[in-house]
Amino acid sequence: MDTSSPAAFVNGGLLRMHVGRKVRTVIQVTRSDAGSVMGKSTDGCQLVVRGSPPAPLTSYVEVIGVAENENSIRAELWTNFGDSFDASNYDQLCQLANGELKHLFL
Repeated sequence: MDTSSPAAFVNGGLLRMHVGRKVRTVIQVTRSDAGSVMGKSTDGCQLVVRGSPPAPLTSYVEVIGVAENENSIRAELWTNFGDSFDASNYDQLCQLANGELKHLFL
């Protein structure tokens, strides 16, 4: 396992703290166009993910890539997470991974 460039767990609100860095997040897909996917983060923010998603997409997708700005990610890896997902739990994980327990994640 390559640990030289870990991806920070983020939600929509935390994305701005990681611009230019590798991140991972889960979105609920709302729209898919050629080369990009629009979705809602686990904290309700609208995000744009650029890249080539797998076909077909499920309702929830994990994306690992580089944060381009406060609301977009250039995807390197996509993983379908199915059609039901506990967004609240993932959002709490993001808060812990960027707060008091950050040392455990990066």
